[in-house]
Amino acid sequence: MTDAVLSPIPDVTVALLDHQRHAVGFLLRHCAFGTLGGFLFGALFLYFDIFRLGSMIFASPDRNLFFVMLFFGLFITFGSIGMGVGIMGLGEERD
Repeated sequence: MTDAVLSPIPDVTVALLDHQRHAVGFLLRHCAFGTLGGFLFGALFLYFDIFRLGSMIFASPDRNLFFVMLFFGLFITFGSIGMGVGIMGLGEERD
């Protein structure tokens, strides 16, 4: 009998080429900056209690759910904006 463990998932290793690694790093870096901007925006929005949103969230028994929903939406939005700005900044004017 063999000691080999049969796995339903094949052992797949993904090797990125140098230019692919650079592109993925570029996108992740810009996504991180955008996510940081989204966190800062959300924190300031709650701190200054704009539209009394912070007061409503802190008074709610479901405040954890509201925090997750608010910041998840901001992370997705601002992270996408950060990646978009990074990609658009790569272009060259050809006029």
